[in-house]
Amino acid sequence: MAVYVIVDLEVKDPAAFASYKTAVPPIVGKHGGEYLARGGATEVIEGEWRPGRLVVFRFPDRRAVHAFFDDPEYRPLKEMRQRASSADIVMVDGYEN
Repeated sequence: MAVYVIVDLEVKDPAAFASYKTAVPPIVGKHGGEYLARGGATEVIEGEWRPGRLVVFRFPDRRAVHAFFDDPEYRPLKEMRQRASSADIVMVDGYEN
C-alpha cells in the first residue's frame, strides 16, 4: 500500500536549504519515492493551520520511507536540513478501495 509523507518546513537558512533541495531527489528516488508537491502555493480552506513550505511524497510502503530516512547517504543531508530549517513530518497510509 502506498504511503504519503507530508513535510511542513520553516526555512531559516535559504542558501543551505537550496543545497539540500538539490541533493535529496536522487535518494528519494532510490527508495521508490516521488514528489507530489514541493513548495507550491498553499491556501487554507478551513482551520488554523498556517503551513510554511509544504512537501508531499509518495512511497511504495512504510518500509521504503524508513529506508529513506535511515539511508547513510541521507544522514548528512538530514543534518543539513535540520540546521537550515525546522520541520514537522508525518506519514499516512494511502487509501485502498
